[in-house]
Amino acid sequence: MHERIAIDPRVCHGQACIKGTRIPVHLILGMLANGDTVEDLLAEYPPLTQEDIYACFDYGAALAEEQVTPLEALPAES
Repeated sequence: MHERIAIDPRVCHGQACIKGTRIPVHLILGMLANGDTVEDLLAEYPPLTQEDIYACFDYGAALAEEQVTPLEALPAES
């Protein structure tokens, strides 16, 4: 599905990781959500490329799109 993301039960307990590393996708997304920049991550994790980080966004977006949760009907306004 994603050429830069790998899921292998022998690596990081099967968590989605950036291919060729042991860096989980959730770690990258969490760091970005907490204020780190792409440049911060590239400095912290030299094996990563900007494309790897964008692949994490794409992977997360694909997962969010797969889950459809119906919302309860809102009460009618009077």
